[in-house]
Amino acid sequence: MATVQEVLGGAIERLRSAGCETPRLDAELLLSHAIGTDRTAIVMHPTALVGDGSAARFEDALARREAGEPVAYIRGFKEFYGLAFAADRRALIPRPETERLVELAEAHVLRRLAASARPRGGPPLRIADVGTGGGTIAVSLAVGLRRRGALEDVEIIGTDQDPEALSLARENAVGHGVGDRVRFIEADLLPPVVAVPYEVLLANLPYVATDAIDGLPIAASFEPRAALDGGSDGLAVIARLLARLPEALTQDGVALLEIGSDQAEAMQGLVTRLLPGWRCEVELDLAGHPRVARIARQA
Repeated sequence: MATVQEVLGGAIERLRSAGCETPRLDAELLLSHAIGTDRTAIVMHPTALVGDGSAARFEDALARREAGEPVAYIRGFKEFYGLAFAADRRALIPRPETERLVELAEAHVLRRLAASARPRGGPPLRIADVGTGGGTIAVSLAVGLRRRGALEDVEIIGTDQDPEALSLARENAVGHGVGDRVRFIEADLLPPVVAVPYEVLLANLPYVATDAIDGLPIAASFEPRAALDGGSDGLAVIARLLARLPEALTQDGVALLEIGSDQAEAMQGLVTRLLPGWRCEVELDLAGHPRVARIARQA
């Protein structure tokens, strides 16, 4: 039997030759998954022996990664916002930059709840996660609010037009104990008629320009193309949602929409054109890049 260090050495070289951007990290994650431990144990015990069964599982995973399949799909889960989410081809893999959207949403909801106490038995604060995919944003927000004792004061709805993605979202909600607190509905962005407007609307919609998709890392080719394709300028789907905001948001409602790091100026121009009298402020992510557009009516 070979040691962890020996197995990793060959694997890293194979992944580097295959063009993987993070060959060491990928190899360590896949080996730890094959063994049934965490990455820390792999790093801390380089001379440990790798059993035959683990070696065979690792070889299979390594071959899949060499072919370009994302690590998250091979392992079947992805860490996000301190949680582990089931991940497969039914939905886009959650990205670290989207954590900023959840962070801003949680802070905004808590401020809103603190600013105006809601009477017992009164209507909850309504939140919509549009284009929820695997439910990452909606579930992360629900878990975060539960930690703060605020989940009972809100109603969270996740929408998506793909029933397969919604099935994954429901699995993730149940897995994190919020299956009864987050409701998922099939809709193209929003239901045709929004009977009761939302106070907070969140969305990580497709924002990659169509002609840029083929230039993405090969791992993206395993993900649903519809979850990436934002049209010719990357903002076509977002523009459709902006057109619905006057009916979808309460008078003092706020929309938080993830955008590409190079789309701040275009997004502000789009809001000016489609929503006269509204304001758009762009929040930065932890890397200092434009990431979240905060949109609301002028006070």
